[in-house]
Amino acid sequence: MCPFSVKKIGKTRNEKLSDLIYMSRQQEKKYRGFLYFLLAAGVTALLLTIYFAYWDKIPSTIKIRAGVEQELNFRVPVSGEIYRVREEAAQAASVTELADTGELGEDDIARSIHVDFAHTVKVRANEIDTYQMDLKLFGVLPYKNVDIQVIQDKMLIPSGIPIGIYVKTNGVLVVGIGEFENSDGDTVSPAKYVLQKGDYILKIDGETVENKKQFIRLVEESEGKDMVLTIKRNDEITDVMIEPDANKSSEWKLGIWIRDNAQGIGTMTYEGTDHTFGALGHGINDVDTSILMNLEEGMLYKTEIVGITRGANGAPGELTGYIEYDSDNVIGEITENTAEGIFGVCDETRMENTGYEPIPIALKQEIELGPAQIICSVSGEPEFYDVEIVEVNLEHENVNRGIVIQVVDEKLLTLTGGIIQGMSGSPIIQNGKLVGAVTHVLVNDSTRGYGIFIEEMLTH
Repeated sequence: MCPFSVKKIGKTRNEKLSDLIYMSRQQEKKYRGFLYFLLAAGVTALLLTIYFAYWDKIPSTIKIRAGVEQELNFRVPVSGEIYRVREEAAQAASVTELADTGELGEDDIARSIHVDFAHTVKVRANEIDTYQMDLKLFGVLPYKNVDIQVIQDKMLIPSGIPIGIYVKTNGVLVVGIGEFENSDGDTVSPAKYVLQKGDYILKIDGETVENKKQFIRLVEESEGKDMVLTIKRNDEITDVMIEPDANKSSEWKLGIWIRDNAQGIGTMTYEGTDHTFGALGHGINDVDTSILMNLEEGMLYKTEIVGITRGANGAPGELTGYIEYDSDNVIGEITENTAEGIFGVCDETRMENTGYEPIPIALKQEIELGPAQIICSVSGEPEFYDVEIVEVNLEHENVNRGIVIQVVDEKLLTLTGGIIQGMSGSPIIQNGKLVGAVTHVLVNDSTRGYGIFIEEMLTH
């Protein structure tokens, strides 16, 4: 007789209930983990938002005047330590800080002092020097290292006069690489893969290149033999070898377009009491390559505004000037062409007196939103026109766009429609101080323009 057996089919009610409880707990863990993840992500996003919102509230470089007590009123929850950069000079430091807690003397700053930019901080430095601040957001999160440069206070004469500009490049600038049909009927490009747009050709076979005419002559005289070109590319000087080819007219060519000078008009920003000048508020770039032109020499000329094309949204206007490139009309020599403007020395015997007296400069942290003025010569003589400073970007990545202004002067709006080409360099004045210079117009709003801080121009 076979033993009786029972086969279990399915799970009991208790087992099913246990499985449901287990699955529920697992889902609850996953859900709780997801909520924790969302919370962590939200907190991180909030901290990053706050961090970057405060990032540009304090510039990476702060300039202060020697011998003058000044307020730093950033009003951000950032604090840290300020100390002298040069250890060997620490004992000679003479910076004091006045905060709500009282005054810290020279013995304190010889080590370091604590600053809290949630409140107004007053600083004074008696000598030209350099200091550094290590700052933290909320006193915990690393924020940034800030350089403090103590500078000599300056008085500058605001200008606003139109200037004719001529600059000659050091060597010749390659503005394009092309092709041509050679004497055999083949399409060739000798410079392709050898030269690049933006290269400066300084020498040919060791002979210094002075201008386009000489360059063309030297290529022609090569008679097709290999040439060694000394070029400057991205601030590096190197030699390359190239073989000219003859075109259908039996002329030896490299297949490049070159430029050796540039002309235009702009506005002088200031004249120093030592007859130095600054103008434009931006560099002179090649029109085809947008590369800052490598200056060999340059001149300023008297110019007369003969026409105005009014600006409109999407269509920037411009000033038209008459320039006679004659030695009798030279009013200055350009010695530097930089991203912050052109600089040089005025010929005081030929400079026309604008009639303005020297005024102090305003450092970037002293600029306020609100009424200001610009000086320009759109009507023939330098005049003041009303504008509003609508943005001050202390830490803008583009040095030429630290200030945003809006023209509110009805006369200027009638004449020009706002900011137009040729007004670059027009000084910006606020509260009797030279704030900066106009640099660009906003293409989609001709009533608005950018400006550069005057302290940026004074680094040259």
